[in-house]
Amino acid sequence: MSPQSPRSQSPGDPSGSRGGPQGQGPHGAGAAVQPPNALFAEMLRAARELLAVRSPLDAELMVSELLGTWWGQRGPRVSGRRAAPVEQLVGEGLVDYAACQRSPAALALLSGIACLGTPRQAAKAERAALDLLSSGVHCPGWAEHLGAVTSGECYVNPDVLGDQDEVICVFSYDGEEPHALVAVVDYNADGMLRDGWVTSRVDKLLDHCREASSQRTAAGPEGKHAFRQVEAGQARHMLETALHVTDAATDPAVSESFPSYHAFIRARIRALPPYRGRSLSATGARRQLWSKDRRAMLAAEFLASDEAEDLSDRGSASHCADRIIDYGCDRDFGRPLRMSPVKVQTFLLGWLPRKVMLSFAEQDAMPHVLAAWVRWAGRRRGLDEAIVAETLEAVFNSMGMFAQAYRDPAEFGLDYVLVRRLLPDADLEALPRRAFAFGVLEGWYNGTDLGRLDPADLEDRRALLAADHATPAPGGVGRHIERHLVLADRLWRGDPPELWEAAQRLLDAGQDRHLVLHALMAVLDHTSGDEVALVAVLRELEGDEA
Repeated sequence: MSPQSPRSQSPGDPSGSRGGPQGQGPHGAGAAVQPPNALFAEMLRAARELLAVRSPLDAELMVSELLGTWWGQRGPRVSGRRAAPVEQLVGEGLVDYAACQRSPAALALLSGIACLGTPRQAAKAERAALDLLSSGVHCPGWAEHLGAVTSGECYVNPDVLGDQDEVICVFSYDGEEPHALVAVVDYNADGMLRDGWVTSRVDKLLDHCREASSQRTAAGPEGKHAFRQVEAGQARHMLETALHVTDAATDPAVSESFPSYHAFIRARIRALPPYRGRSLSATGARRQLWSKDRRAMLAAEFLASDEAEDLSDRGSASHCADRIIDYGCDRDFGRPLRMSPVKVQTFLLGWLPRKVMLSFAEQDAMPHVLAAWVRWAGRRRGLDEAIVAETLEAVFNSMGMFAQAYRDPAEFGLDYVLVRRLLPDADLEALPRRAFAFGVLEGWYNGTDLGRLDPADLEDRRALLAADHATPAPGGVGRHIERHLVLADRLWRGDPPELWEAAQRLLDAGQDRHLVLHALMAVLDHTSGDEVALVAVLRELEGDEA
């Protein structure tokens, strides 16, 4: 199906794909400036269109589009707390408002939200809808079919490069009005679910996928990744995992139409049977485990290949190969040999500049090593030469941009030797939080040359943190340094990620570094090893609370 497929380009498209009437519901930008009741009244007026439809599928898609108006937005901060999702503030407020209107439009809207809303929204909407029904409010005919959604066959349709999977799930209303949900899982974006749409032309869709798959199968060995049927529970696991990645992202790179389908996708995932097998990765297959020895063997095979023989700096080439393998194993679901134009660009221009500290020689060598890896991996996988050439072209086109995108550690204002001490694992992403944890790394303290101490060593850490305290701390220096050690260890490891995120919010609010450290230590003391409580408190911590 990808990249050109018989899918909906926009809801209401005459191609046969289904969607609500775009542009007829309230828009988030305009609604945000209106008083709540005026906003809810406008939404309820838009919901009157639900009374004119007969198809339960059309009704669900219209409600999904309405709920998608505020998807991904956050409301204003209240009493210093982090902003609550607008989905919670507006969505539940809309249910409360509709429950008081006692009109057919209100009942239609509540019936849709009872099926498509969040668990809290759905529960409140169902109670309100039953109350309106009992008071004699007329219910639209399609509402009785909403609870009769049944799942059918499910399929996975991967693209030839492995960049994404299209997960296709067929549904019906107790055997009537069959339709297919097509959801796109993007493996170059951490396995995020970034697009989705619905079509009623199920047979045409499946025939197109089978035809395209047969052409890929005839082209070579990559046919083993062709269009295939999967168990419905497995499809649910794939979609649940991918949607969780999307919902957890701060600013997910989803398609323009995705918000309109988000609630519908969420509801259809719930309609699939639970997965009963072993835990799967987002790709739907057991994630391959790549030990250090196995990664080293793969690097050795590459360095001994014909493709790598022209790499003059063997030391730098070896380190660069390690980074390519790490990215494929850890970020591409255990697939270091999979290469594509999008993957190499994401690796060179996104992951490397943000995540990995490279020496000057490694910075020069990386694009050339990557090009050799693309040729070698393509031969290993038996890829068509045209596909390999396309990926190589992406590497060559990215060389100049990589030189600009990669941030030399000197740009952080730290000496290169100092950076190496903070990054023995070359985890460039960890540099800001580790530099924050250890404010003093040079000079002399109690006759000790701090520049010779290793911040990764426990005893050396204690001396570095003690040097950061010119005056004795209340309650005794020893106990106070121990608290700093606990915090420094967590910041060093980035465990949990919310710890550094909270620190950045406090610093951005103008708080002094020392006060921020103490605020974080207070949270650690307060939660006493309860990781769930720790994360919850850190997420709520804001600058005016420190």
